[in-house]
This record gives sequence, C-alpha cells and structure tokens, in this order.
Amino acid sequence: MKKNIAILATNGFEESELASPKAYLEEQGWNADIVSLKSGTIKSWKDGNWSTEYNVDVVLDQANEADYDALVLPGGVINPDLLRREEAAVNFVRSFFESKKPVAAICHGPQILVDADVLDGRKVTSFFSVKNDLINAGAQWEDSEVVVDHGLVTSRNPNDLPAFNKKMVEEIKEGIHERQRV
Repeated sequence: MKKNIAILATNGFEESELASPKAYLEEQGWNADIVSLKSGTIKSWKDGNWSTEYNVDVVLDQANEADYDALVLPGGVINPDLLRREEAAVNFVRSFFESKKPVAAICHGPQILVDADVLDGRKVTSFFSVKNDLINAGAQWEDSEVVVDHGLVTSRNPNDLPAFNKKMVEEIKEGIHERQRV
C-alpha cells in the first residue's frame, strides 16, 4: 500500500538526515513530501557549511496531517530551532501524535517535540547536547542508536541512519499506534 510521508524541515537541516530517510522512504514506493515554512527551496547544512538546496513540496500552511501516514523530523542545529519558533510547525507535529501516527526524529530533530509537549514519559534518544532538554520535558533519554516507543522513533546522529531508516519504515508499515499519545 502506498504511503504519504511528511518531512518537516527548513533552512539549516542536516543534509544526510533528510536525504537518507527521504530516499529510503521512496525506495519503499512511498511518497515523501518536504513540508516547510515557505515555498521554493530550503538549504541544507553539511560538514559545517551550507550545502545543497532542496525543493519544498508543500508549504506548511497548506499541509494537513490527515494527508499523511507519518512524519519525519530531520535534525541539524538550525532547523529544529527555527521550526519550534513557529506555532504552525509545533501544531503540525502535535497533530500526528493526536492522530496516533508514527513520528521519526533524529539528532536535534526531537527538540520540536519539547514544544509540542509530547515527551512526558516517552523513551527517546537524540544528539547528546539536547539530552537535558528532552529529560526536562519528561522524556526518558537513553544513549542508543535507535529508540522506539509506540510509534515514536528517535536516533542520535547521522551514523545511526541505517537503523533509524529501518525502524522508521517498520513503524510506518504498522500504521496507527493506539499507544501513541500526546
């Protein structure tokens, strides 16, 4: 069955953390839309420098969670910080939890989950520098390449992408997760 996946990102996302999951999702025969704050392109970050621009498929104010089966949140230092400042982005993320759909976040990506208020009691991992933010939001943080908690998939960094991609697809194939919660 064909799936539609939203990848929420803006300028400053870690290139591999968007490109690798997007390619892996498309290898499944699924659609993976880049959803962003504005139309046009967004610029990636790679090896400490600006890198490739990616086309935005859907502008956030026109995106609807009901059109998607799951959500992917790439990291990068700049990207999640810009997204979490936007109420529409936070609400979009939260809507996937309210609908009990899979959400996958890697590296700094889980930072927006703090603002969406969906971490209390959840097992997660992330880039080590945001560990305390997640713990302070009620999460149970662990240092593992991938952590899955009822449809929520998290990983630490680009080195974890193979495990992250595999678990992300597994959770999406499972569909709705009744224990996914806000």
